[in-house]
Amino acid sequence: MAKKKPDKAVDREHDNERLVSQNRRARFEYEVLDTLECGIVLVGSEVKSIRGGKTSIEEAYGRVKDDELWLVGCDIPEYPQASLLNHEPKRARKLLLHRREIRKFADRAKEQGLTLIPLKMYFSKGRIKVLMGLCRGKKKHDKREAIKKREGQRDIGRAMRRG
Repeated sequence: MAKKKPDKAVDREHDNERLVSQNRRARFEYEVLDTLECGIVLVGSEVKSIRGGKTSIEEAYGRVKDDELWLVGCDIPEYPQASLLNHEPKRARKLLLHRREIRKFADRAKEQGLTLIPLKMYFSKGRIKVLMGLCRGKKKHDKREAIKKREGQRDIGRAMRRG
């Protein structure tokens, strides 16, 4: 009797990325110039709550303080089963980066008046990662242009489907 090969994709969650939260509004409000993947320091009840999928990074932003990068305004709701060991939902959370990456990002943000915005939060190989973007705010006319472009693409798609 031949031996069965072990299934390599048994634990799919650890093989690829699983999206937890995405800041879709950021791409409309800001022009993303550069991105960087960061780790994040969390407590156990926060990880459990994130696995539940109710995390919001819509109002969050990055702040450099004492040569460390902090995620401010990220809302991770309390985990109901944690009772006494629960966390504060909107506390500032430390992001994990190398010092040279923090300096590079912070210097560019200060010099050019840019903002650090979280674009998405996801699981990667069992760890929670945050994709931070170095962004410049769009002007009103840029937003109008993006809306016109999107509507044009939508009209073209409709015409193609109709034949």
